[in-house]
Amino acid sequence: MKKLIHNFIHCGILGWCLEITFTALNSFRRREFKLTGNTSIWMFPIYGMASFLAPVCKIVKKRHFLIRGIVYAFLIFLGEFITGSLLMRKEICPWDYCRSKWNIKKIVRLDYIPCWIFAGLLFERLIKESDEL
Repeated sequence: MKKLIHNFIHCGILGWCLEITFTALNSFRRREFKLTGNTSIWMFPIYGMASFLAPVCKIVKKRHFLIRGIVYAFLIFLGEFITGSLLMRKEICPWDYCRSKWNIKKIVRLDYIPCWIFAGLLFERLIKESDEL
């Protein structure tokens, strides 16, 4: 249980950092050179749930990194869809992908698959390093 809490906190922090960096780089694309990144308090537990990937990491550990990344991206999409649906019902969802033609119910963007593959592999690395301690 202690390792799960440790991984949850670290995955939550890593997710926050990734999101702030991603949104800051996106502002650069819009020529907003302050590079202001943002996130939401709701994102910490959502990213923290990546700690539950630990059993999946053990199952797919001998697969090619791209296969592992696609598996993680699918699970992240699933988590994003479930949590986004719940937050939308309460009208507190911090994201809305309605402007993207690649959205599914305004909650998931399929064009983000490379980002989620990358994030999944980073979460895998974090979890793996925690197991080695």
